[in-house]
Amino acid sequence: MRRISFVFIALFAASSAFAQRGGGGGRGGGPPATGRGGAALDLTGYWVSVINEDWRLRMVTPAKGQFDALTLNAEGRRVGNTWDPDRDEKAGEQCKAYGAAGVMRLPGRLHITWENENTLRLDTDTGNQTRRFHFDAVQPGEPSLQGNSIATWQVGPGERGAPRTGNLKVVTTNLRAGYIRKNGAPHSDKAVITEYFDLNTMPNGDQWITITTRIDDPLYFTRPLINTTDFKKLPDNKGWNPTPCSVK
Repeated sequence: MRRISFVFIALFAASSAFAQRGGGGGRGGGPPATGRGGAALDLTGYWVSVINEDWRLRMVTPAKGQFDALTLNAEGRRVGNTWDPDRDEKAGEQCKAYGAAGVMRLPGRLHITWENENTLRLDTDTGNQTRRFHFDAVQPGEPSLQGNSIATWQVGPGERGAPRTGNLKVVTTNLRAGYIRKNGAPHSDKAVITEYFDLNTMPNGDQWITITTRIDDPLYFTRPLINTTDFKKLPDNKGWNPTPCSVK
């Protein structure tokens, strides 16, 4: 009897842990929530970048070889110092700095919408790029500058019936080699990008997204590159101005 009781308790604990991680369907035994249905934050709308740090490195293209605040190793610096914007333009590679590893640091606007129940779509007017955050399993295609992004809600417990709070975690792989800065500072096709999107309300009522980004690259970095990037919510699409990628 003691052995049977022990097995029952162990099975109960395991099934409870599985349910807490979202297994076994949604509340009341229903189907699991979709990305949209289980959203911990409402990130939809138009947003504009707030350049409150590294202004001179983000508002204009830095000089060749200017790798301040980056974690490039010797090979990364060597590759970065071979940057030739004219060569990129002739090769049709104007967008190498506008991939997932670099575009969020460029000044501009975002438009975030739900493309479907399990895909959050992020468009940038800078470079006219589209990123898709998938909340379900997606078979990666060919490597691309935007890569394959898998998203999960990191939900914290509400207190006394308060609304759910949490952040959005996005992990991006399957990248083509590109730039983390417009002056040719490189990342390789082995890079992995992990981002956390947090939503904050300022004292004046403005809503800001703060994105904490970690880029790991075993080929070109000495250690992970970590930064934070801010965007302020806009009331409408005024100022939305899609522009093509530029090498300079």
